Amino acid sequence: MDKTQVSRRLLLQRAVTVAAGTVTMVATANRAAAQAKSSQASVAYQDKPQGSQRCDNCNQFEPPSACKTVDGQISPQGWCKIYAPKPS
Repeated sequence: MDKTQVSRRLLLQRAVTVAAGTVTMVATANRAAAQAKSSQASVAYQDKPQGSQRCDNCNQFEPPSACKTVDGQISPQGWCKIYAPKPS
């Protein structure tokens, strides 16, 4: 066999290695992005509602006093500009 020829087995092994490395990189990047939260100031957080919009009926709220996307302690009666109502 000529040294310039690549076997299918070697080609598949290298493809699997590259794919596994790519999956690992993407998973690490997604985890880092998920861990980064916005500051309260950057989302105009306030500890009072905006009409019927309030944190405890927002899809991002995590009882008793946290948010998936905003850093710090969050009041259930609070509001911010990234408010997203819970699905009905």
